[in-house]
Amino acid sequence: MDVVNLTKQFGHLTVLHDISLTIHEGEKVVIVGPSGSGKSTFLRCLNCMEDATEGSIFFEGEDITSYQVDINRHRRHMGMVFQQFNLFNNMKVIDNIMLAPLRCAPRNGRTKKQMRA
Repeated sequence: MDVVNLTKQFGHLTVLHDISLTIHEGEKVVIVGPSGSGKSTFLRCLNCMEDATEGSIFFEGEDITSYQVDINRHRRHMGMVFQQFNLFNNMKVIDNIMLAPLRCAPRNGRTKKQMRA
């Protein structure tokens, strides 16, 4: 994933300003910062739950900020966990993360077993 000059504004308030970064396949990234610093807004922009004011986000080489893109197809290959996002207390972190892909994505039996491994 490549983020290029990402900016997000709410009215006159600039929450994210000119952010650029590259996240390589297989990398795990943690976004840390004080309350109100834009962490959740940044994550929502990355998976297009929130529209960026400026900039581009490329996932698997395709600009996912384009309105012609099937964002749901790309979201199937992304994994994000938000702070206080109604995780199940009785489950491990990995089980919470894998719940949607295991239950919702159409997979053959072998692939499901591989995902659980």
